[in-house]
Amino acid sequence: MSRGKLIVLEGLDGSGKATQAKRLAAALAAEGRPVREITFPNYESDSSALVRMYLAGQFGEKPDDVNAYAASSFYAVDRYAGYKADWGKFYEEGGILIADRYTTSNAVHQCSKLPPEQWEEFLHWLFDYEFRLLGLPAPDRVIYLQVDPAVSQKLMTQRYHGDETKKDVHEKDVEYLNRSRKAAEFCAAHLGWCSVRCDVGGQMRSIEEIGEEVRQVALSALE
Repeated sequence: MSRGKLIVLEGLDGSGKATQAKRLAAALAAEGRPVREITFPNYESDSSALVRMYLAGQFGEKPDDVNAYAASSFYAVDRYAGYKADWGKFYEEGGILIADRYTTSNAVHQCSKLPPEQWEEFLHWLFDYEFRLLGLPAPDRVIYLQVDPAVSQKLMTQRYHGDETKKDVHEKDVEYLNRSRKAAEFCAAHLGWCSVRCDVGGQMRSIEEIGEEVRQVALSALE
C-alpha cells in the first residue's frame, strides 16, 4: 500500500484557506477519491493547549514575546498528536489529505520574527524538526493563496463584524502581518509553492474562480 498525498492550502489570515480547502476536498470526493480535510491548529483537541495560550496572549501581548523556535514547537506538537491519534493511518493507507495550514504556517509566521538573513537557517531547522525528527509527512504540493494585505485586513474586519477585540495576537498586530507577508512571499518563491492570486484591483476574485485554479494545481500533484 503506497502512502497517500498531502496538499496544503497556505496564505495569510483572510485569504480564504478554509473555504478553498473545503471546496477542494468536496471536489475530490465527488470524483470518488479517498479524501479528508484537516485543519491546523486543531482547536478542538487538547494538543492545541499551548497554541491557544500563545494566541490568547498568555505568554505575552505581542507575537514576538514568544521566539520563533518555541512557537513553532507548540504548533508542531499539535500536528504530531493529530498524526498519531487521528489522520496518520488514513494517509499511510493511501488517502489524500487536504490541509488548511501546516508546517508551512510556521514557516510564514515564525520567519517574520527573525531578520531575513536568518530565514534559511530557520526553515532548514523547521523542516528537519517536523519531517525528519518528528516523522510528519512532507507536503506533495503547497498552494499559496496570495492576497494584498489591505484586502485581507478588510475581510478580517468583516469576519468579526468590526469587533477588533475578537482578533488574536497575530491578527491585531499590523506590523507583524506585514512582516508575515514578506516572509510568505519569500517562502513561496524559494520553496517551490504554487501561488494562486486571489484579488484583482483591490477586490477578491470569486470563490469559484479561485477554487477552479486551486483544483487544477491540486490535480497536477495527484497524477
